[in-house]
Amino acid sequence: MQRMMDQILEPRMMEARDWATVIFVVALVLIAIVRTAFESRFNDFSKLIASDKYIKVYRDSSNLMSGFTIVLFLVQLVSLAFFIQLTLNVFGYVSKTDWIVFIQIFTFLSVFVLSKFLIEKIIATAFNIEEFTEQFNLQKVSYRTYIGLVILPIDLILFYNNNLSKIIIFTTIIIVLITNLVTYLFSLKNYQNIIFGKLFYFILYLCALEIAPYYFMYYWFSKS
Repeated sequence: MQRMMDQILEPRMMEARDWATVIFVVALVLIAIVRTAFESRFNDFSKLIASDKYIKVYRDSSNLMSGFTIVLFLVQLVSLAFFIQLTLNVFGYVSKTDWIVFIQIFTFLSVFVLSKFLIEKIIATAFNIEEFTEQFNLQKVSYRTYIGLVILPIDLILFYNNNLSKIIIFTTIIIVLITNLVTYLFSLKNYQNIIFGKLFYFILYLCALEIAPYYFMYYWFSKS
């Protein structure tokens, strides 16, 4: 009898989802606060996929460290951390309800992005391309934050669905990669005059900060 109770109770303890519910609610509350505090800007941001008005209006580099950008960036990290955990769960590496794994992924993403940002600042200063990198980063952050917000409702559906579909996961990954590529090319087009003027430095920047970090991250994950 005791053994049967252990078998019944143990899965329920492992499948606790309260922590995720709290994080999802906090993320949605943050979005609501930003939408209320920056109503006009949020409306322009919500149309980013169809219009470049937001990029043109808020292209000043000071917007990179604004409250609007920082809060939505945090929501983006939460969204991506959940999606990575759900993807790893589909392939049997982790449990999607393990809050420790979520913290590890969230911490890794935060450190990775912030470290990359600081290195970019150092290299930009050394190559005298600060203005370009700040505007370029702002545009990348805007599009990637938008993608993160789009993924958030997908995370909600997948997390509370006990039958995770690999097709949905793969489809989402492909769409995200294609969208990232398109927005990246769009960013290059917008700053092509500056890029051609400092082509050598841009190639170094591209190899050191836009290719190498993701290659090493993929290599580390595949070996692990």
